[in-house]
Amino acid sequence: MADPNPKLKLYSYWRSSCSFRVRIALNLKGLDYEYKAVNLLKGEQSSPEFKDLNPLGYVPVLVDDDVVLADSFAILMYLEEKYPGRPLLPRDLKKRAINYQAANIVSSNIQPLQNLNILKLIEEKINPDEKVRWAKYHIEKGFQALEKLLKGYAGTYATGDEVGLADVFLAPQLDAAFRRFNVNTDEFPILKRLHDAYFELPEFLNALPEQQPDAPQTCITIK
Repeated sequence: MADPNPKLKLYSYWRSSCSFRVRIALNLKGLDYEYKAVNLLKGEQSSPEFKDLNPLGYVPVLVDDDVVLADSFAILMYLEEKYPGRPLLPRDLKKRAINYQAANIVSSNIQPLQNLNILKLIEEKINPDEKVRWAKYHIEKGFQALEKLLKGYAGTYATGDEVGLADVFLAPQLDAAFRRFNVNTDEFPILKRLHDAYFELPEFLNALPEQQPDAPQTCITIK
């Protein structure tokens, strides 16, 4: 007999910030899921089996019974609608819009410019040092915009005292910026304060890259 409530499956890579977002949301909503590791460094994302799930060959992918979703924003919106417990979007329309805007700054203007494929290309075509300068430039440009955007809205979290969609996108990006790329936290006081607040919450702590089953025993900064 089929399980009437099949467990969610998350195809993830420990260091993927897009996967990190989804792990946070699943934890916040109290949803149990099976972790399916995809080793990007070994090219497992290019296997025929994985490309049946996502032809683009990117993580994360969420499988919920017969639903297969392969984009973190789409996954988060799906989870928000199907599993509305502990909502990620505020009722206030203006705050909701700010959540969307902050999430899009991260997902469209920062993260794609520092992902693995881009950094590998810069390392190959130019030099290893340039990839870090490239990443920091785009991170800091995005962070300047986020500081201005959130100045009139931030409370304990990005748009008030409840965790929202913006926080789910911000937490992985801030963690990567401050720990992997050594972005100066003093230049971004609002974002630094948010970063500190996120990692007092078990839902965020348990989603950290180094807590994932496919993380290496010794997690090091970007080479």
